Amino acid sequence: MKYLIIILSIAALASVAGGFIFETEYSQKMIGFGVAGLFFLVFPLFSYYRWKDKKFSDYMLTKENLEKMREKGKENKY
Repeated sequence: MKYLIIILSIAALASVAGGFIFETEYSQKMIGFGVAGLFFLVFPLFSYYRWKDKKFSDYMLTKENLEKMREKGKENKY
């Protein structure tokens, strides 16, 4: 998965760069496909890859998590 994300990122960025560098009749389409690839393929795959083993409840502001944050704040005071 990691290598797929890297390859797709490089391909999308190369498409955008190629669209700016090469003056062809379809250079704006290259830029558009590169941006769309980043937006619709690379970013969702990256987000899924980074968050797949995380618990959503760890990032919610529940009473238990607020208490943990308050306890850590008291311990870290100078």
